[in-house]
Amino acid sequence: QVHLVESGGGSVQAGGSLRLSCAAPRDEYKKDCMGWFRQPPGKEREGVAAIYNRDGNTYYADSVKGRFTISRDNDKKTLFLEISSLKHEDTAVYYCAAGFSGGQWYESGLYHYWGQGTQVTVSS
Repeated sequence: QVHLVESGGGSVQAGGSLRLSCAAPRDEYKKDCMGWFRQPPGKEREGVAAIYNRDGNTYYADSVKGRFTISRDNDKKTLFLEISSLKHEDTAVYYCAAGFSGGQWYESGLYHYWGQGTQVTVSS
């Protein structure tokens, strides 16, 4: 069983920033791709960003480009998501995902392991 533990969520005003963290102490951290997803209230889970271990390439949903930054600390086996210029529509539960089986990074069904999620609430 792979345990992914997210932290860093909270309530902020529009325009604010947060830094989300995902600790992945198992070998899954070394695998090809890890990603961040979010699920807004009443909506389906959607891909936010991903980072590939083999080349460090990053990918983002159009809605967050320029505002969100995904990164990883290999020594600490931790994945990060810096989120800034927050908007009300960024309100969601944010999830860390690992165990990518290949394909499009934004397809949630291609990840085998998930954290419990961390709530981000943005007030207008």
